[in-house]
Amino acid sequence: MEVAANCSLRVKRPLLDPRFEGYKLSLEPLPCYQLELDAAVAEVKLRDDQYTLEHMHAFGMYNYLHCDSWYQDSVYYIDNLGRVMNLTVMLDTALGKPREVFRLPTDLTAYDSRLCASIHFTSSTWVTLSDGTGRLYLIGTGERGNSASEKWEIMFNEELGNPFIIIHSVLLLNTEEHSVTTLLLRIEKEALDMKGSGFCVSLEWVTIRKNKDNNKYEIIKCDILRGKSVPHYAAIEPDGKGLMIVSYKSFTFVHVGQDLEENKNENMSEKIKEPLYYWQQTEDDLTVTIRLPEGSSKEDIQVQFLPDHINIVLKGQRFLEGNLYSSIDQESSTWIIKENNCLEIFLIKKNEGLTWPELVVGDKQGEFIRDSAQCAAIAERLMHLTSEELNPNPDKEKPPCNAQELEECDIFFEESSSLCRFDGSTLKTTHVVNLGSNQYLFSVIVDPKEMPCFCLRHDVDALLWQPHSSKQDDMWEHIATFNALGYVQASKRDKKFFACAPNYSYAALCECLRRVFIYRQPTPMSTILYNRKEGRQVGQVAKQQVASLETNDPILGFQATNERLFVLTTKNLFLIKVNTEN
Repeated sequence: MEVAANCSLRVKRPLLDPRFEGYKLSLEPLPCYQLELDAAVAEVKLRDDQYTLEHMHAFGMYNYLHCDSWYQDSVYYIDNLGRVMNLTVMLDTALGKPREVFRLPTDLTAYDSRLCASIHFTSSTWVTLSDGTGRLYLIGTGERGNSASEKWEIMFNEELGNPFIIIHSVLLLNTEEHSVTTLLLRIEKEALDMKGSGFCVSLEWVTIRKNKDNNKYEIIKCDILRGKSVPHYAAIEPDGKGLMIVSYKSFTFVHVGQDLEENKNENMSEKIKEPLYYWQQTEDDLTVTIRLPEGSSKEDIQVQFLPDHINIVLKGQRFLEGNLYSSIDQESSTWIIKENNCLEIFLIKKNEGLTWPELVVGDKQGEFIRDSAQCAAIAERLMHLTSEELNPNPDKEKPPCNAQELEECDIFFEESSSLCRFDGSTLKTTHVVNLGSNQYLFSVIVDPKEMPCFCLRHDVDALLWQPHSSKQDDMWEHIATFNALGYVQASKRDKKFFACAPNYSYAALCECLRRVFIYRQPTPMSTILYNRKEGRQVGQVAKQQVASLETNDPILGFQATNERLFVLTTKNLFLIKVNTEN
């Protein structure tokens, strides 16, 4: 059995600046242009059944503005009319209205359970598109930078089940033909998950190729990965031979190509492992929960209480019978059928305060669920066995580091993410990097022919990493550093989107409403400046700038190019000129 290689990220010391002094607030005005949209952005609010943190990460914080990395300063969004709208900027002072380049064939407003429509620019002439209803489109666009040859035409579209969003896509070229491989993300209900949120995250790796016989595009391969957290970063390698994922919880491939009989046997074994019932207790009573078969009614259930015995019969078959651990008050004990098709049985203890180690003597088919208040009470009882001091130190002259003296920005996250590389043919993990306290910040496409870069916090800085799938020994290259940005961004409690220029000249983040913060890389000073404390001449200064948008609408999209920032709200598109001629 092959074991994944444990790797580490190699920091390039010359790209770090240990003498960086901080950002100077600049009050230079930033030119800001505002465009009113013809129709509102197709924003999709989370439904009541999308209540988990994973739903919020994937869909609640979705970036509705898409940047075409193949053509500089070209952004897209999808509006309520199902139109894909494009704004390409040539000259800031001569901005045109966003133009329609494509219209979705389906009426999005007719679907109650849809997600946000998503788009990915696969190549300079291909686009993958999801309308948010579960349908995937592959579109040939022609040269998008040239309006004369640009014509968006559907080459493939197919219903793929539950709604999804597109994470990444790649065009694969060989001598005979080309194919498109794309990565789709779903959050699906997991019936057997009784302890967690009840949902799992599914990544579907789909490859589409043209059939030579009928000249139609069709799906030739589909692999599925499952995990318990939405990945921070997921991208397919340029040659389609591998996949890289940064996530808090690990992902594993699910084998789709197995026989139905094998799947049936696996499902049966999973059901056998599932507890027959769940039970809880307080000092006064016990609660037993049993999942009923579909279509069960009150007439199908018989529950007999005796002082030391219980007998439960479902649909004429004995479900649970045996002697209870201790005596109960049979007159006060009762049962009800809940709305979620569960049978709940309430047993009143005769001996109040007695903790039962088991429900039915000798029965191992149930699972005990401990109450959080109970855990706290047990911890309190055991408190005398532990020290009353935090990190005690016999040497009082030199007290240890006190965590309460740390600033919020210095506290490391307990959640440790990992970076994994999966092989496309074996579906096994080949490389693993434990990121530890290197918090994931954002991703950016520097070169559209390469994989997207990802930015991680390293101490106080933010480091940008470029994956190179072809270099087995040095798969992740440190290409840029944003000084002190890891520390600075941690203090921005209302931040929503994070981005940087593809040429690393600045990084920017925006809050949920109005404000945009820009952090420029150090640049040489045109005038002589001295450090007041040390008296030495300062050669370079890094600037922070703040732009405040004239709107009260929440920010839905945010993209950065080398010269401009694009900010999307429900009704407006803002353009901030960041880099001028210098």
